[in-house]
Amino acid sequence: MQSKIIHGDLSQLATPCLILGVFSERQLSEAAKTIDSASNGALTAVLEKGDLDGKTGSTLMLYGVNNVSAERLLLVNCGKHEEFDRSAYEKAMKAALARLDSARLDSALCALTALEPNGMDSYQCVRHTLLLAAQSAYRYTQTKKPATEAPAPLATLECWIEDASQTELAERGVAHGLAIAAGVALARDLGNLPGNICTPSYLADQAVAVGEQSDKLKVEVLDEDAMAEIGMGALLSVSHGSRQPAKLIVMHYRGGSDEDKPIVLVGKGLTFDAGGISIKPSEAMDEMKYDMCGGASVIGTLRALCALDLPINVIGVVPASENLPDGAANKPGDIVTSLSGQTIEILNTDAEGRLILCDALTYVERFEPALVVDMATLTGACIVGLGRHPSGLFSNDDGLADALTQAGEASADRVWRMPLWDDYQQQLDSNFADMANIGGRDGGAITAACFLSRYTKAYTWAHLDIAGTAWLTGKEKGATGRPVPLLSQFLLDRAGQGA
Repeated sequence: MQSKIIHGDLSQLATPCLILGVFSERQLSEAAKTIDSASNGALTAVLEKGDLDGKTGSTLMLYGVNNVSAERLLLVNCGKHEEFDRSAYEKAMKAALARLDSARLDSALCALTALEPNGMDSYQCVRHTLLLAAQSAYRYTQTKKPATEAPAPLATLECWIEDASQTELAERGVAHGLAIAAGVALARDLGNLPGNICTPSYLADQAVAVGEQSDKLKVEVLDEDAMAEIGMGALLSVSHGSRQPAKLIVMHYRGGSDEDKPIVLVGKGLTFDAGGISIKPSEAMDEMKYDMCGGASVIGTLRALCALDLPINVIGVVPASENLPDGAANKPGDIVTSLSGQTIEILNTDAEGRLILCDALTYVERFEPALVVDMATLTGACIVGLGRHPSGLFSNDDGLADALTQAGEASADRVWRMPLWDDYQQQLDSNFADMANIGGRDGGAITAACFLSRYTKAYTWAHLDIAGTAWLTGKEKGATGRPVPLLSQFLLDRAGQGA
């Protein structure tokens, strides 16, 4: 998608479609007033007929309005002016984008970006607009030809800003929005690919391809022999049941000085999870191709980071494997030794994500990180507890938890902090190993995080359980690209460029 900031007299700007906001009780926005004046009250006359008196997000398309260069005007109901916040803006913008799609328009000029909803400045408004537009324009085409009657995706969305003094801020919103959108799109593509294509080796190849796009990003891939040599027994125990070899993908972004300690992002890369010997029910098992969305979000975030060109050091680590039933697969009751030297009794082979993550979390100690954030589609229990709106957040550091929470609010990719109390640790007790890999049904997301916490005592750490947010189910099934917006915002904040 392309975008740029536009100024000038709206009535004289040529575009296939100009998007204008109208508030409740037929109150024209300032941009709409400009068009109404130029057209001798054409908008007022139409609104008086009551065609846009519905709910927030109602739309009305006008054609051939006198004295206006735009071919079409798209009026969008933005609700009550005093209640116009990010939520209302998002509802209005999504409605506008849907109307553009149904009208088969691939280019438009948006004047909603001049409205600045409560709590949002020009930068935030423009950036969020482009992320919404990119989300609307996303098409999965890798293994499916688009329908012949399907409209072309929106290719260009220009953003109009009335106040020229806000230009620099808004242009930064464009640059950041497009960069993050590219990272989200990559994460969505990787997540949506089927497991027979997106294998651990394929995921590694895509990370290498991202590294080739920037001089600041170097990618190395450890194979199973290299992992065995250093003792990653937990990770390798998962891949033993698959014909696809496991990979450990390590992406080094060096934008800061050599003295700067890196931020490390670790993402679970289970490219397909059948549950192993503890096999999953067949219903919706196809969605277990999404069990690598944590890894996809790390790769997508590093792609965004290269475009953002931030002056920080970041390392992305993706342990990638499949989890399938086989004669060599883990069995309930097996005991494996992790890279940390701690032993694990495998009571359920379907709790495999924590097995590959724990070795990756031990591995990253060698980087002496400033902090570590891992993300994983780890537990269905997190969906039961929080639904599919926020990701679950666990952390051993209040400052890091607060920073991620604030980044989630700023990026509309929210998290909710969950407890990580020692009280839960006893649920992982084992008679035969240092710990069990599950802690029972009670507090399943918490005990999973407690398991990971045993491998993160050497550094500041947070865990994001994205099982409820990484993909959508039902008619709109597909990867969301979350938490790339959250992670990108967090990195922008760390670099001092978050607003």
